[in-house]
Amino acid sequence: MTDAAITALIAEDEAPQRAALLDMLEATWPALEVIAACEDGIAALQAAAEHRPQVAFLDIRMPGVGGLDVARAVVAGGGLVVFTTAYDEYAIRAFEAGAVDYMLKPVTEARLRVAIERLQARLAQPPADDLQALVEDLEARLRPQGERQIRWISASVGDHVRMIGIDEVLFFQAQDKYVRVVTADGEALIRTPVKELLAGLDPDAFWQVHRGTVVRVSTIDRVRRDELGKARIELRGHRESLPVSAAFVHRFRGM
Repeated sequence: MTDAAITALIAEDEAPQRAALLDMLEATWPALEVIAACEDGIAALQAAAEHRPQVAFLDIRMPGVGGLDVARAVVAGGGLVVFTTAYDEYAIRAFEAGAVDYMLKPVTEARLRVAIERLQARLAQPPADDLQALVEDLEARLRPQGERQIRWISASVGDHVRMIGIDEVLFFQAQDKYVRVVTADGEALIRTPVKELLAGLDPDAFWQVHRGTVVRVSTIDRVRRDELGKARIELRGHRESLPVSAAFVHRFRGM
């Protein structure tokens, strides 16, 4: 891979720091092609989906959508992420291996050169399988107690990745090695097990109704018994019914 082939996304909500980073990148990595310089996370998500950058420099805290959610989209598309952050080093130890780098603000040209060297070394290697895990590890370290961590789902739809807002999800359902993410207008697949999903979902908004099924409570229309006497959930505006196991049927007493 040549330098000329490498594309980059920048996301930084503070205009002076965004301009400074652009200037330093132009000076230290002139062959890099910056395909988007965004001032918020929503624009960065859209740019990541459209351009699938090979490298992204992301601020962790941004309006609308945070850098961690943007990082998920970049990593899912095969890209590498460098965070710019005001957080102390203890919060980002998961990235010290160099697969994904970080730079403490204010970013200096000398520190940027180190990050670029790490990126170039990684770009010369086969894709790593642990990048998504590193993003999730950092997210866990930065999450305040009691904050719900899942706001977006990066899911496979055919040969591309779709970003699904958690408010769009009707239910999750385990299927072989994957989990279906079903929305009102379609579905996608993720590899995250149901057990791990539950740890990041609001228990008032999502209920587990089966070992492999978690449903958004507000979408439940009714619970009925099938011809075998087993409980099944019917959802508003969705034809598919979902089984309720005996361990969870108590949730619906009195409904």
